[in-house]
Amino acid sequence: MNNSKQTNQHLELKEAPSTKNLHLLDVNLLLKAIFSLALSIFLFSCGSKQVETNEEQAFIAELLGKMTLEEKIGQLHQITSQWNMTGPAPEYAQGHEEKLKSGLVGSMLNVIGAEATLNAQKLVVENSRLGIPLIFGYDVIHGYRTMFPVPLGEASSWDPETVKLSASIAALESAAAGLHWTFAPMMDVGRDARWGRVMEGAGEDPYLASLLSAARVRGFQGESLADEKTIAACAKHFAGYAFAESGKDYNNVDISNATLHNVILPPFKASTEAGAATYMNSFNTIQGLPASANEYIQRQLLKGDWGFDGFVVSDWNSIGEMVAHGAAADLKEAAKLAIQAGSDMDMEGNAYTNFLAELVEEGTVDIKIIDDAVRRVLTIKYRLGLFEDPYKYSNKEWEKNTLYSLGNKSAARKVARESIVLLKNEGKKLPINESIKSIAVIGPLADDKDAPLGNWRADAVANSAVSVLEGVKARAGNNVTINYAKGCDLVTSERSFAGEVQFNTTDRSGFAAAVAAAKKSEIVLLAIGEDCYQSGEGRSQADIGLKGLQMELFDAIYAVNPNIVIVLMNGRPLAIPELDAKAPAILETWFLGSEAGNAIADVLFGDHNPSGKLPMTFPRSNGQIPIYYNHMNTGRPGPKNEVFWSHYTDQTNAPLYPFGFGLSYTDFEYTNLTVDSSNPASIQVSVSLKNTGSVTGTEVVQLYIRDKIASLVRPVKELKGFQKVTLKSGESKDLTFVLTEKELGFYDNDGKYKVEDGEFEVMVGTNSADLLNATFLLNTATVQ
Repeated sequence: MNNSKQTNQHLELKEAPSTKNLHLLDVNLLLKAIFSLALSIFLFSCGSKQVETNEEQAFIAELLGKMTLEEKIGQLHQITSQWNMTGPAPEYAQGHEEKLKSGLVGSMLNVIGAEATLNAQKLVVENSRLGIPLIFGYDVIHGYRTMFPVPLGEASSWDPETVKLSASIAALESAAAGLHWTFAPMMDVGRDARWGRVMEGAGEDPYLASLLSAARVRGFQGESLADEKTIAACAKHFAGYAFAESGKDYNNVDISNATLHNVILPPFKASTEAGAATYMNSFNTIQGLPASANEYIQRQLLKGDWGFDGFVVSDWNSIGEMVAHGAAADLKEAAKLAIQAGSDMDMEGNAYTNFLAELVEEGTVDIKIIDDAVRRVLTIKYRLGLFEDPYKYSNKEWEKNTLYSLGNKSAARKVARESIVLLKNEGKKLPINESIKSIAVIGPLADDKDAPLGNWRADAVANSAVSVLEGVKARAGNNVTINYAKGCDLVTSERSFAGEVQFNTTDRSGFAAAVAAAKKSEIVLLAIGEDCYQSGEGRSQADIGLKGLQMELFDAIYAVNPNIVIVLMNGRPLAIPELDAKAPAILETWFLGSEAGNAIADVLFGDHNPSGKLPMTFPRSNGQIPIYYNHMNTGRPGPKNEVFWSHYTDQTNAPLYPFGFGLSYTDFEYTNLTVDSSNPASIQVSVSLKNTGSVTGTEVVQLYIRDKIASLVRPVKELKGFQKVTLKSGESKDLTFVLTEKELGFYDNDGKYKVEDGEFEVMVGTNSADLLNATFLLNTATVQ
């Protein structure tokens, strides 16, 4: 890609016959050269980073000084595309076109493709007075054209480098398609599997979510936003979105300060420290205010205490929705509340473009607040290099050679393998024995090439995923007979992002063929779970069990061939106690993306030994929700042989599968847990791990702590470290963890971090339930 050639074209296009029509960008290079020369002696002894920072600030200050109030507000206005931008605007979209030409729009979303983004950018740069380029955003959640596992699935890898790899390729493809900015990662810590958007996050634990969210940010943004192969990340949703009451999307949130600071905010803080360029606020109320009007979290905490210097964008019309919340009388008041609270850019709300100028002119909103918001937006555009070359991302040849490449698909297969969790393997049904010569592949999702792409699939091509059937056939070869039968449909409605999912509850016409296939096969692979649009935004469910006729199909097959391996596809934890009770083997595959079938076959046949661990608890029933491992003890924790303790009378308190759970084709033994607390500033925790099985395997060794007595009640256990270790059969390894004040403290109700002396329990093991434990006393007075 020849940036210098494109830049020259840009400058030529902006030449005008009259100097009064010159755009500011025509003289940017000259201004920057003069400024750089004037400061060169003064800044000579400073590092290059300081020089760049001063150049950035001076450039933006100069540009800001040239802008009218209307142009400033335009930079805070984001609109969605109303036409594909590859041709002239239709009549209904001409109002949008005029705003773009007038420089009254700062950002667009849903404009994708090198050609479309190039045309849209030219519309603004070549027609508006100052030629300030647009920033193009899009929901690139788990891949752009090449799909990776949904984020909850990727979190099962417990591997920041795997997550970073996925994000970096998503960024590469997005940038090649002309995009600058993704509305990801979502780092809402989620405890309620009914909430459909758990598929976009990293699960229920703030420690794991912090590490993986920061890795996503680094993957999207690389070493520099100026690199044309990276895009700006967006930390969302700020804050508390996943704590929506009853798991209903967009519902209200009512939480304690302790939960806010210790559970919800840590992944956001970690993402800020990783350099997240932007933030998105959330739809919900928090502390009695809609998040977009919450000055404490946006202006005081994020932009103040944390030093965040990027910009905050609203979620889709979340500013306008303040009126429905009852927090604002009308859109004008909503605009005032949002801008004062620190919401910099209005996504599709039209609150800012309609009312900010009026609010400033009447003295209700200080112009300094507007300038701060605009400065933040311009800063990210500057760091992306858009002022030097607004067209740097829009190269059709680069797009053609990058999207869905063999290398990208190979990476997708690798990440997908790492995301699979083995939940059950009675009688070692897996891996499939090489002596088996007939396999039944059955189920509504078995030959589905679309469901594995998942929800929020960006620009994926429909029906482009490798299906389970295709992956199994390719791996099994010609010497194994594959008997396929669908069995039944999961849904009856046509699959679409916007449509409601309608489940099949009556058509059993395919059962007979499925039973026949099972009868003549040695082993059955049954692919069931969720439709891809069953989870995601707006897809909350009161019942997270298997829908439609799937359990009935399972029972029919089980009756003739109980040698069944369940291939479970889903975007959230499912309540499947009946399935767990009968099926000898269950493989959790989530929605794995473009290479799903190949990755699943890799695990089924033992070419890859699964090492995934659950990032979210699986409940036994809907009635247990929300259920999570790091809960507080009550005054009556039990268990007791009486009625009056905290429990259900019709079900155990224990989950079906706990947080951190995941089996392997080999076995691991934990021994010799020791704690050295002689140096309170660096507590040493050691444990021995041995592979006692017959094959090489990878184990995620997990460390949890409990602060037993504290000024605020602490959870029964909290994840504070993990190591991913690969051992050959019979091999042992001694592992050491270090606990410092970073792991041993917590935030009080005022958001202040503290470490308190006292007794701690430390636990190490294979999941959050099966652990070795020891105790130590912390006495910080002895720290030198």
